[in-house]
Amino acid sequence: MAPVAGLAFVLGVLLILAGAYTPRGVPEWMLVVPLAFTCAGVLVRRRAPMWSLGLGVVGVAMDLVVGPSLATVLVFTDNIYAAALYGPARFSRWLLGGASVLAVLTGAVLGFITSDWRIFAGMGIQAGLVLIVPVTSAMIVRQHRDQAAAERARAEQVARLAELDRQTAITAERTRMARELHDMIANYFSAIAIQSTAALSRKDLDRATVQKIMESVRENSVRGLAEMRTMIGLLRHEGDETEATRPRLADAESLADRSREAGMATEIRVDGELRDLPTPVDLAAYRILQEALTNALKHGEQPATVAIAYEPHGVTLTVDNPVNGRKAGLPGAGAGLIGMKERAMLVGGTFEAGPREDGWRVHTTLPTSAVSTSLEVG
Repeated sequence: MAPVAGLAFVLGVLLILAGAYTPRGVPEWMLVVPLAFTCAGVLVRRRAPMWSLGLGVVGVAMDLVVGPSLATVLVFTDNIYAAALYGPARFSRWLLGGASVLAVLTGAVLGFITSDWRIFAGMGIQAGLVLIVPVTSAMIVRQHRDQAAAERARAEQVARLAELDRQTAITAERTRMARELHDMIANYFSAIAIQSTAALSRKDLDRATVQKIMESVRENSVRGLAEMRTMIGLLRHEGDETEATRPRLADAESLADRSREAGMATEIRVDGELRDLPTPVDLAAYRILQEALTNALKHGEQPATVAIAYEPHGVTLTVDNPVNGRKAGLPGAGAGLIGMKERAMLVGGTFEAGPREDGWRVHTTLPTSAVSTSLEVG
């Protein structure tokens, strides 16, 4: 602010030299002293606005004694403006009230002394221009500045919320992809692992039996790769899954056939009228059945029994298989049960899984009337 203060001082001196002051028989250089005080207030207007106002008040008080001069009064308006703009917000309100009272008192006193109402009006207006206008101008600028700061803060908050939404969407998509990969690949790989383990552990198998096992292993490998390619294509494709590639609960018999080929006797019973299900429910039921048969193949005994019931307002799926205390032949990460429960809950259904009598039961009920068909279950 040094250049501004210096320019104000130079212009003020020029005004004094031009005679812009009320002569009182004092040397002109004495009018420069109060001008210097007010210009010093301009110098610290941002760093110390209260000091700026104090220096201005001292300068104006001195100027009223030796002048007054137009230059000092003009610079003093900037001292008031700086105090109202950069000082405490509460002080600016007090300053507005004090300036209003002082302007009225100035006009009233001079009007009383001169007994002329025109003097009262004129001096009151001049005092208002010097004292009130700078304060109101500063308060308007301050309000706009505060509003701009609030808008910036609001914009930053919106940006942070948008980033959180983006991160949530990414996490949800990763979870969906992980669930799909697990449900899709585990079934084929479990069959491959069990068949290859049987082939390696049995030394008495003839060539025809080994050939049959290897053919089944190859078929599961090809099917798994094909379904993985299909899934990758769907992930790259924008929009909903197409009807031709979407897994359906109506394809439950193909899941049972794969379990039989892997060595697990599987029986399926369908009750009720077979019908089209909403896409989220159809996919959830298919994946839950797929994972339940995979778990039965990995951890259970034969046979696995599947019961599908098409009810008026939903579909019920139950998978039972004996356990007989046999430990799992293949390791598991425990994600299967979690994934099945998540799928059921996403469509508003219920899910239960646990031991029952001498076996293990997976039971889920998925509603078809209350679920929104616009929901896409990963």
